Amino acid sequence: MRESINGVQAALAERSYIADRGLATTVHLQLALEKPLLLEGEAGVGKTELAKVVADALGARLIRLQCYEGIDVAHALYDWAYARQMLYIRSLEASGEQLSGDAMLDELFGPRFLERRPLLDAISCDDEVPPVLLIDEIDRADDEFEAFLLELLSDFQVTIPEIGTIKAERRPIVFLTSNRTRELHEALKRRCLYMWVEMPDLDREIQIVRARVPEASERLAAQAAAFVHEIRALDLTKQPGIAETIDWTQALLALGQQELAADVVDMTLGSVLKFHEDIGRVRDADLQQLVERARTAADPRLPAG
Repeated sequence: MRESINGVQAALAERSYIADRGLATTVHLQLALEKPLLLEGEAGVGKTELAKVVADALGARLIRLQCYEGIDVAHALYDWAYARQMLYIRSLEASGEQLSGDAMLDELFGPRFLERRPLLDAISCDDEVPPVLLIDEIDRADDEFEAFLLELLSDFQVTIPEIGTIKAERRPIVFLTSNRTRELHEALKRRCLYMWVEMPDLDREIQIVRARVPEASERLAAQAAAFVHEIRALDLTKQPGIAETIDWTQALLALGQQELAADVVDMTLGSVLKFHEDIGRVRDADLQQLVERARTAADPRLPAG
């Protein structure tokens, strides 16, 4: 993967991740330059999955930090093992052992009682292969946490007041993902390579479904992908992503379908659409006609014979 763009595409394809040339180029540069990669795009286009697949391809440990509103240093970087600290103090009292004030503080707030959270784990680890750090859905965190990340992403170091500065001996491979529920600050973006992950065109989505659901017939995979492309053109509250196409294909396969049928599509819309209003819009758009158009779009893409 580190040697060529083709190597990136091949390694990802071996793990059923079909990346276009632009995305493979960006991942290759990320590995070559050792820079964080910020992936933005609609939910379900494969941003998180890319980090997982790259970790697997490199034989690296995946360290994932799931962001949410109100996330703080104690959840992301480190915390102190307070229960163990109290037990240690009581054991000293019971044994009659005495430590001076400074010595006690150094012991209590030293590496022994430090609980490493994902960010510190990625910075201070001594893995043979540098880990892949996934900071998932950074747009869900607040401005303060985003500002806190700047030191880590620029110098790959973090400062712990009680211990000092810890710097990575080998840089982790960092992915940040965002569904763009809010705009990220320029300072964060400047520290990263950037890639907007587009919804795939129909041919590539068919390839993705075939790779991810190999037990599905080629006809079912092509028609399912084509149907999802048809409904993405409607005025939906939330357009289905690739993940929903894969989930829906698996649901159709579980029902024994080898191709689309309007009645089965109607019963399984909840696998591909997550809003009641969107299901109603698809039904109102003439479900039978949508299925027929999907079949027509899929047919030229099926192998001859």
